[in-house]
Amino acid sequence: MHTTRIEDMRQTSFLLVALLGATLNFGLGQVVVAADLRVPPPPAPPIDWTSCYLGGNAGGAWGRAEFVDTGSGGGISGTNTSFAGGAQVGCDVQVNRYLVVGFRDLFAATSLKVSGTFQNGVLAGYSGYSNTSWFDTATARAGLAVQPNWLWYVQAGGAWTQPSQAINAPTGGLVAQINNSRTGWTVGAGTEYLFAEGWSAFVEYNYLNFGTQAVNFTDAGACIAGCATGLKRDSQNILVGLNVRLFATR
Repeated sequence: MHTTRIEDMRQTSFLLVALLGATLNFGLGQVVVAADLRVPPPPAPPIDWTSCYLGGNAGGAWGRAEFVDTGSGGGISGTNTSFAGGAQVGCDVQVNRYLVVGFRDLFAATSLKVSGTFQNGVLAGYSGYSNTSWFDTATARAGLAVQPNWLWYVQAGGAWTQPSQAINAPTGGLVAQINNSRTGWTVGAGTEYLFAEGWSAFVEYNYLNFGTQAVNFTDAGACIAGCATGLKRDSQNILVGLNVRLFATR
């Protein structure tokens, strides 16, 4: 009887072990099946520069102004540096994997002042003054996305400003004052980085040229019969900026 009991206990233990093993195998199988059925997350959408944007800019500018006495060839020239800062708005289109084209309007306030005195010629002793307080550029640009979110670009277009210029006689009296708008051209290059969805930052260099403006005036001193001068202006700037991009895709 004792032997029978031991045999029954062995059979019961065997059944429990078998049942436990089957349960574990079934559970592991369910985990594997669940893992196999799990849907992988969708891939992130590709980065696309196609969007319109607006933002702000700041940096430094340096400008050159030159007064030239047309009759004698004498003149005044000088350069000045200043802070520059403003806002921009534009749109880009990604043509293919690498090429991005667009247009932009950028406005910046500045204060580029140049003054001096003619040293020779008919206008010896006369002084000239020029101040550029703002500039605006409208450019087309083309760039290469060397990485999906990193763009290198060049740009070119028109430039506008309204400088304040004056010529004074040796006595200090004002003999000519010009405060008219000027149209010129600009070229530049830069790089822009799309660092988050809808946000990009850029740094760029630009050259602006406003050509030569003729200034004719008469004065009771040396210019009774009239004097002719030419006024040349150009400037350069380095700007950094931040754009909020609308409808950008990442």
